[in-house]
Amino acid sequence: MRNNKKEADEFFMRQALREAQKAFEADEVPVGAVIVHKNRVLGRAYNQVRLLKDPTAHAEMIAITQGCETLGSGHLPDVTVYVTLEPCPMCVGAMILARIERLVFGAREAKTGACGSKVHLLADAAWNHKFKIEEGLLEFESAALLQEFFKKKRAAR
Repeated sequence: MRNNKKEADEFFMRQALREAQKAFEADEVPVGAVIVHKNRVLGRAYNQVRLLKDPTAHAEMIAITQGCETLGSGHLPDVTVYVTLEPCPMCVGAMILARIERLVFGAREAKTGACGSKVHLLADAAWNHKFKIEEGLLEFESAALLQEFFKKKRAAR
């Protein structure tokens, strides 16, 4: 399918950005996530907190649920999660529990990022599972969409 890891990572992150665009159009914070296992998308989602009136309806959480349903398992071994924004503590916790292999994210999140920006949950040696983290892929595109969303929100006030 995709010839190398870098090319595959960009391909799937672009899909996550398309999900984030859906969130933007739905007036949700524009975050998108894609769950991938062996070049196969198991789940994809965008933030739906306002739509579902559910504070846990983050893109990562919805995509993880879809991925588990697709695999018929409560765990997601050998899976990469692509997300446009650094995950919050809730989403990192879900990734630990799902036993993902790898997380690739775009922009950092200074207020709630749990992969080093605000806290680094995986830095605690007590967790029974760790995963690889790669950051900054399509960071500019991810950050630009978020900036445009919040600029629009401020202008509407």
